[in-house]
Amino acid sequence: MELNGNVFAVTGGASGLGFATATRVIEAGGKVALIDLPTSDGDAAAAKLGENAVFAAGDVTDENSFGAALDVAESLGPLKGLVHCAGSGRRVRVLDKEGNPGSIDDFEFVIKLNLIGSFQALRLGAARMAKNEAVDGERGAIVLTASVAAFEGQIGQVNYAAAKAGIVGMTLVAARDLGSRGIRVCTIAPGIIDTPLLGRLREDIREGLAASVPNPQRLGRPDEYAHLATHILENAYLNGETIRLDGALRMAPR
Repeated sequence: MELNGNVFAVTGGASGLGFATATRVIEAGGKVALIDLPTSDGDAAAAKLGENAVFAAGDVTDENSFGAALDVAESLGPLKGLVHCAGSGRRVRVLDKEGNPGSIDDFEFVIKLNLIGSFQALRLGAARMAKNEAVDGERGAIVLTASVAAFEGQIGQVNYAAAKAGIVGMTLVAARDLGSRGIRVCTIAPGIIDTPLLGRLREDIREGLAASVPNPQRLGRPDEYAHLATHILENAYLNGETIRLDGALRMAPR
């Protein structure tokens, strides 16, 4: 798929992985709708990217809100691709220090945001793309975001690991399901990426995280995620695959 001249939606687009991906698309001549919460800096982010970017306020956990954001994206033209970066974690133990059961509310919050939110983006995005005219047999492409926690979740990540493993699990199924519609689906499973959230940590903690990566021994860069995401959009033979982006990192239990 060509990026130049086509329209893409990026969730979590106001910052971090989403903004880096939107930047790559714009630089390649595409048009982007940055979908993020109304409380985000979406307007400022879109302004930085210029006239081919718009901010579309939307909550991926709410069908009406997210649908309205996709309407904004389609004001730029037919939606050809979606990169879903929105997500977050919340620490949960199976049992707390006193032996009490972990919070079911915190478990459900993370599942709803990360796993159900990903299916929401997948199903509503695919419904728009299925209406496109096929170009070389392709109508659209969707990139989801999991995490290395899907494979090696750490203690306290039982909800996050479950959600991200669910995204990995539905990737091939979704790609097979949407194959007849000419829509591809892939997932990126990032390791430790230097996003604004990670920037809040103390420098010694950041250095320790970087040292845990075998090679290159540093934190990942948002643009490296963006580079892979845009390559997936462009490469018509990439489908149904989850790709780790982690410098060969394998997370320890803690």
